[in-house]
Amino acid sequence: MEREEIIRRITEKYESPPEGENERDEYFMRCALELAAAAAEEDEVPVGAVVVRDGVIVGADYNGRESKKDALYHAETAAIRRACGTLHGWRLVGCEIYVTLEPCPMCAGAILNARVPRTVFGARDPKYGAFGSVSDLGSLPVGHRTKIKEGVLADESAALLKSFFAGKRESGK
Repeated sequence: MEREEIIRRITEKYESPPEGENERDEYFMRCALELAAAAAEEDEVPVGAVVVRDGVIVGADYNGRESKKDALYHAETAAIRRACGTLHGWRLVGCEIYVTLEPCPMCAGAILNARVPRTVFGARDPKYGAFGSVSDLGSLPVGHRTKIKEGVLADESAALLKSFFAGKRESGK
């Protein structure tokens, strides 16, 4: 199945979010987790991202560095690019991004540059995490800040990554 169809099939299941903030955060993180699982199926590092505005998904994607042969094709940058297309502008004011893994410096910079007011992530990234684990780009004195919520479905996010890399070690890839 083609990437566009996979993303459409996953995101169309998430059209009626619950009311409470915590419930909504888990709801959209589950969508990001399904996208991450799709990445793993394509032998990509399993990270998924969803951009939401007013309870509606406006951009979603998953890692594609291997299949797209593009070092910049991280889930976050791809979801941001799709959201910018949907909203016809680069400022994602009023949006939230949900991502299964703490953003790296490139993705954290993209989130800040797109003016995303709120970032929700699952698992921390002890190697590249740029919203508190290794560095904290969110605390730099720049023109925009994003409110960060971490740990939403972190165990599920971490388990997906651990399983993926365990499989890589077993297969010798």
